[in-house]
Amino acid sequence: MTNSNKTLVCIFGPTAIGKTRVSIEIAKAFNTEIISCDSRQFYKEMKIGTAVPSDKELAQVQHYFIQHLSIFDNYSVGDYEKDALKKINKIFQHKNILCLTGGSGLYQKAVLEGLDHFPEVDKNIRKKLNTIFENEGIKPLQDQLKRLDPEYFKTVDIQNPHRLIRALEICIGTSKSYSSFINTNKTSNRDFRPIKIGLTADRTIIYERIEQRVDNMFDNGLLKEAQSLYKYRNLNALQTVGYKELFEYFDGKLNFEEAKAEIKKNTRRYAKRQLTWYRKQKDINWFEYDTNVDKITDYIKTTLPVKS
Repeated sequence: MTNSNKTLVCIFGPTAIGKTRVSIEIAKAFNTEIISCDSRQFYKEMKIGTAVPSDKELAQVQHYFIQHLSIFDNYSVGDYEKDALKKINKIFQHKNILCLTGGSGLYQKAVLEGLDHFPEVDKNIRKKLNTIFENEGIKPLQDQLKRLDPEYFKTVDIQNPHRLIRALEICIGTSKSYSSFINTNKTSNRDFRPIKIGLTADRTIIYERIEQRVDNMFDNGLLKEAQSLYKYRNLNALQTVGYKELFEYFDGKLNFEEAKAEIKKNTRRYAKRQLTWYRKQKDINWFEYDTNVDKITDYIKTTLPVKS
């Protein structure tokens, strides 16, 4: 049964919209802490390319699940769900309000609703798909998923081979779409109630902010960071925007300007998929990205069951 005295304030929004700033201000206003659900920021070797909050920002409020892993660690969304709920329940022993923020929709969903349950399939299917990826690249996987599950194709990060292979092995192994198993047979028992806050802006503004963020990443040393990770480029953690494109530059497949342009383009595509994901979510209370945070905190206060 939900404990209505415990409130998880969830800050949603596309990449580069300003979730970090807003979540810190909200956490400070309620004298509480922040749970990150940005799976790209889990890995300590990937700081610049994942836009990890600055040391100054991290010092303002206690954050959890930021750079707590290595790219060599095997860490699933199921592991995160278990660890995050354990931490949330521990903090709620002495706090009535807690913040959750980050742009990884599946990880948000794991905390709020629990994971979807999928049937076991023949492990050889994954091996065959991995072989296709290694020999032919990512496009055959994208094309096959678009054909077998066009609904999931619209929302998945199509540049992430791990996600594509996971969906395809279910499609092939069950002769059903991956999306048909989503939101079914789930049980979740969350001892808190969520308040969902969404940050939004005109798409032109979002894209301008993405352009600026990528430029800032290069100014802050993204190229050097990617070079240091190049020899590990086949690890799952590094199959992400900002690194894959630079690995192609190091391989001579792209020149530098092309790689930079690809990062911006793929980040825009990622933001578009995030917006598609959020449009399907219920009960998100939307605010313009530049809204005074006091207005958001005032709204949160009006929804609280008790004064905190």
